[in-house]
Amino acid sequence: MIDQDRSTRRKAVALECGCLALSLFCVIYPFLVIWPFRAQQPGQLAAALMILRFGPAVTLISAGAAVVAVVLYWRAQPRRWRRVLPVAATVFTCVLAWLARVNIYEMMFHPDTRPTFRAAAQTKLDNNEKVIAVKIGDAARAYPIRSVSYHHVINDLLDKVALVATY
Repeated sequence: MIDQDRSTRRKAVALECGCLALSLFCVIYPFLVIWPFRAQQPGQLAAALMILRFGPAVTLISAGAAVVAVVLYWRAQPRRWRRVLPVAATVFTCVLAWLARVNIYEMMFHPDTRPTFRAAAQTKLDNNEKVIAVKIGDAARAYPIRSVSYHHVINDLLDKVALVATY
């Protein structure tokens, strides 16, 4: 009976570690590869996009397997203090399953709905800095690519005309 409990605990810990590692990979890899202003290789980007697509399902299955593993470990481990780490790993795996459903890029790159402007003479732009220029009637605006690349969308009102600057 003791050998069977030890074997069950080892299998449960191995399953728990595998579930945690897989869930961490599904959440962290796309985040690191798709990170803005970083060189991206086509193969890495394709893999990251595939993980973004299937990651939520994989992490949900992984969380379910982690719950099964912790239940098996709980039954085979009589010492309560030794149950803490597997339970914490299961909770973390479940949190990762939730995080796999959060689109971090929508949170990072929210539209700039209240852009601020200065006269051209007061700007601190380099001479060779690229901008998106818009002129409507006598009104003109320039949106620095550096700013647009962070927000991806700039909502503005120019000469009573609503516009969206993006690239």
